[in-house]
Amino acid sequence: MVLELRNVSMKFNNQDSEIEVLDNINFSLEEGEIIAIVGPSGSGKTTILNLIAGLLKPTAGEIVASGEIGYMFQRDSLFEWRSIYRNVILGLEIKKKLTRENIDRVLNMLRKYGLWDFRNNYPQELSGGMRQRVALIRTLAISPSLLLLDEPFASLDYQTKLRVSEDVYKIIRSEKKATIIVTHDISEAIAMADRIIVLTPRPARIRKIHDITLTLDEERTPLSARKSESFRVYFNEIWRELNES
Repeated sequence: MVLELRNVSMKFNNQDSEIEVLDNINFSLEEGEIIAIVGPSGSGKTTILNLIAGLLKPTAGEIVASGEIGYMFQRDSLFEWRSIYRNVILGLEIKKKLTRENIDRVLNMLRKYGLWDFRNNYPQELSGGMRQRVALIRTLAISPSLLLLDEPFASLDYQTKLRVSEDVYKIIRSEKKATIIVTHDISEAIAMADRIIVLTPRPARIRKIHDITLTLDEERTPLSARKSESFRVYFNEIWRELNES
């Protein structure tokens, strides 16, 4: 097991009031598994990621994570003055892990995932989809046990989103990384995840956890998943749950 949340609750205090954001959240994540978290706007989805990443401390409960955590935000946050290669090795520089072994692994990922010919280019020269691929490889460069993706495709147009989600899914599966994706897009969640956690409105509780099993005549990818007969069944059920009061 890579991650476990045990009875996690979170409250924020300001000068005038206390806001309860999360209430008694429990779930675990296995090695190589992809979980998507969906919920109403403001339900605390990103707060869960920030707690797991250690950016916040829970008001109550416990979070147990093994190994390094890689956090990929909605914006790619690439440095425009650094080349693609120098963007990808940034995390290794910060953590003082710029070893020959790690550099070789990064170079191999650039080759494997179609960015080798662009390693000396700058971010402004790349498409939005390619920038997301760079951001993901930068996150993977530190060899995390767990990937956290916060709305990774939200800034992309629909066609680019489909293409990039396909790329990201294949990279995650190839690297066998346990992953949590926060998204407001139900179709995206079904297409990519092994399990989907549906949150209630704030204070967020877990309304239901869906095990996603899709019947397919071909290898599962985000695009092929959308062809499954059960895709619409999951969509309708999760849509109903998100609109329950």
